[in-house]
Amino acid sequence: MAALLFTPNIQRPSVPPVLTPNKSPKLKIKTRVALQPSPTFSDPFVLQLAETLEDSLPASSSLPPLPLQKLRDTSSETLLSTPWPSRKDEPFRFTDTSFIRHSEISPITHPPPSSALSGISSTTQFPHLVIADGFVVNSVNLSELPSGVFVGSLLELSEESIIKRVGELVSNSVERDLFWSINGIGSPDLTVVYVPAGCKVENPICLRYISVAGGSQGSNKLPISNPRVLVMVEKGGEIGIVEEFMGKDEKQSYWANSVLEVVVGEGGTVRHSYIQNQSLNAAHIKWTSVRQESSSTYELVEISSGGKLSRHNVHIQQLGPETVTELSSLHLSVADQTQDLHSRLIMDHPLGYSRQLHKCIVAHSLGQAVFDGNVQVNRFAQQTDAGQLTRCLLLEPRATVNVKPNLQIIADDVKCSHGAAISDLEESQLFYFLARGINLETARKALLFSFGAEVIDRLPYSSIKKELENHIRELLEPLLKGSS
Repeated sequence: MAALLFTPNIQRPSVPPVLTPNKSPKLKIKTRVALQPSPTFSDPFVLQLAETLEDSLPASSSLPPLPLQKLRDTSSETLLSTPWPSRKDEPFRFTDTSFIRHSEISPITHPPPSSALSGISSTTQFPHLVIADGFVVNSVNLSELPSGVFVGSLLELSEESIIKRVGELVSNSVERDLFWSINGIGSPDLTVVYVPAGCKVENPICLRYISVAGGSQGSNKLPISNPRVLVMVEKGGEIGIVEEFMGKDEKQSYWANSVLEVVVGEGGTVRHSYIQNQSLNAAHIKWTSVRQESSSTYELVEISSGGKLSRHNVHIQQLGPETVTELSSLHLSVADQTQDLHSRLIMDHPLGYSRQLHKCIVAHSLGQAVFDGNVQVNRFAQQTDAGQLTRCLLLEPRATVNVKPNLQIIADDVKCSHGAAISDLEESQLFYFLARGINLETARKALLFSFGAEVIDRLPYSSIKKELENHIRELLEPLLKGSS
């Protein structure tokens, strides 16, 4: 049943399950283990996974760029003391990751052949980069970008000043977990989007993540990819980023473990659209970490409808006054799926503004949605205006949603509000349509589409908006016909 929950922290178990690694650790891992007190040593399964990821990295005669090496070293140190999460851990209380844990996880060691991507077309005319199985494989129209803008692989970046900035900013987030570290160890490359000071990029940059390798339906195989992207917008810069996640085969099983870091300079603007449409047998875990300097703007519109397990961790920190943050998300669960959003916004400076709207539709008896949203207004964030709202529709009797809106206020001169609502479609609204001669199926369609349209309409690009509207209709119409 639906529930609005406020729960205390729960301690994780002190003894993780025992697994015997396939081989002895690398020398690098051994050295770090010797420096760690034995009680904090990670469970053997995590250590074995870390070793496997390190072994899968592309062989090279030269050392990787310093930012990439820094990322891998930092992730290794963090991961050694982090066990695999369980339902006894508060952040994963309602999110069961055993689907991943009990699969045969295998890193993807090389990009797919170009022939494997031949059947996947792109409808967008915007400049875009194709990231297949975690590797940058193709780019379109990137040569038309303004002077000074860079979009591409760190391995292809030659500008020393940008490389230095990447080294300063990559993996500096204080909020991270096991999956963040797994990505840091296993990422074969780092995709960089750089916008110089005062530059406004007219067209958005589309990042198309395509999962090609995968286990067949019913198998226990789970290939893992670890794409990682760093977006840097200097003072007064402006850009739109569109992330689209998809699988080549709708029935394959795979694990896309993605991280996006965004740094918005003073007075800069980033409009971020995130579309997740993975296979219904896939695991999709994503981190979005954002740091905003004074007078900057960050806008996120998220539409998530795929994946057997989909979790989005959003961590945003306002680093200066007069900062604007807007988050809008629509989650749709039409099968045996878990759609999970964990967000945290930290406001430390005066005159900050934030709005968060979370909506979800659970249309399957085994479907589940999770929302844990935390807005923290600290002592010096005076005259802050923060609002948070979550609204959920449950269309089946056994559908489940767990929501935990959380507004922590220490400042005393603020304007803050939050709310939560969980229900089926209201009978009074359906009666309004029926009383005017409109049949039940049409009435339910109109109410459901308008419920989701509030988020979809916030997408800043009409072509993408139209494509998503058609996709949502295709998902919901079979369910509505069955319920009429």
